[in-house]
Amino acid sequence: MPLYLTQTHIVRLGPATWCATARVNALAHKHIDEPPYLSKYDLIIPMDDTQQWQYCREAADISAPDRAQQRQLQRQGVRLLLQQLLTKLQIDDTLNESAFPYQLARSKYYVCFSHTGAKNTDDTDNSNTQPTSCLDNQVAVILSQHRPAGIDVEANEVAWQVARRFYADKEKAVLQRLPAWQRDAIAKRLWQIKESYIKVYQYTLAQGLGIDYAYLIEDLIDSVIDDHHLMTVMDKKTGYRITIIPRQHIVLVF
Repeated sequence: MPLYLTQTHIVRLGPATWCATARVNALAHKHIDEPPYLSKYDLIIPMDDTQQWQYCREAADISAPDRAQQRQLQRQGVRLLLQQLLTKLQIDDTLNESAFPYQLARSKYYVCFSHTGAKNTDDTDNSNTQPTSCLDNQVAVILSQHRPAGIDVEANEVAWQVARRFYADKEKAVLQRLPAWQRDAIAKRLWQIKESYIKVYQYTLAQGLGIDYAYLIEDLIDSVIDDHHLMTVMDKKTGYRITIIPRQHIVLVF
């Protein structure tokens, strides 16, 4: 099944740290070589730039493959994105997947992947000029030279009832004092931070979700008030930087 990326963006987060995002699409119609909405480009944005992320035209909403095939395409998509990033950076290397966290085989750069789920809609156009099945997912990768990094893409909201099951008592106490819209938005940010740290330190899911990051909440409030621009928070306890890209639903820890 042909696989291609659209809406590719590359961000330089630091001297030797990069993030790339794209949408991965897979055509199932054998007569289609290249869809009319295909658009490929690179956008390099320095970390302190407040330029808003720009979007290309969305791919058509059509039926997704079954879950097993979807996961395989996501796996291929993030690796294709990594290869495009390495090509852009003129790094000649391959991914070593023998242990976590992933690293490049020769240069030893650390690599971390993330992706969203697919949209599922009914396609009523059965003409030969449109694909009959397409996977339209966001995929993301972070590449870091000096230490493990984490990334999480989460387009869906995190229900407060779910957060309450896993979050530390102090986190819940601070969040409950906020207006509901702010509480829910920061609960999602915290979830993504926890997911990213799980990838950095190889915690189990239960361990990672239960760690107390209440000390970050005050800084995270700014990220939900201004949800248009890239924002970076310094985690003084771990020494890691946390970058939030609201329009792309991405959180990075590096």
